[in-house]
Amino acid sequence: MSARTSGRRRPYRNDKRAEAAAATRATILDTALRLFVRDGYAQVTIGDIAREAGTAVPTVYARTGGKSAILTVLMNRGVDDPVVERTLEEVRSATDARTAINAMAHGVRLDNERHLDIVQVMITAAAVEHTVEEELHQVAAAYRQALGVLAERLAELDALRPGLSQERATDMLWFLFGLPSWRLFVAEHGWSWDETEHWLAQQAAAALVAEPESS
Repeated sequence: MSARTSGRRRPYRNDKRAEAAAATRATILDTALRLFVRDGYAQVTIGDIAREAGTAVPTVYARTGGKSAILTVLMNRGVDDPVVERTLEEVRSATDARTAINAMAHGVRLDNERHLDIVQVMITAAAVEHTVEEELHQVAAAYRQALGVLAERLAELDALRPGLSQERATDMLWFLFGLPSWRLFVAEHGWSWDETEHWLAQQAAAALVAEPESS
């Protein structure tokens, strides 16, 4: 076999290795999330993850970096979900307050619905590991900043209640649409996602939107 022929085949082998490594990493991450939810973050070891994922402990470290690194990747799944940017685009382009509020309510509902397990693990893990607590603060800050886009759009539409600042409106939106609300209604009290979305959107409109002037 010539050197040139070997050279042509090497990228194919490299691609196969990369695909195998990516598949192994995905399996490790999915297994870790399942174990974190089932047993609790603090109780799960790298050995547990390796055994359940059908791989070796050194491979888990090599592919992910360890428990806290795994959790960081899992947390970023929610932050980086394409629904986030799509929702913000819909809010920015809304031509009336109710449309903007409904777009935000639906978008954050989808993000929380897809990643509720990760959120629950984040919150429990933050109580036992300082680095996770810091990551959770960053996630919450990014989430709150996104909700601020709705407050900004309502101000642009001149739809905020008189005397209500964008900052105060963002505080209220965090109370209504933030991480705790979805967990409270859906995970703890058994509301459906549809019920929760519609009720929270109604509350946001009632709290933030100026009443139409009577003629």
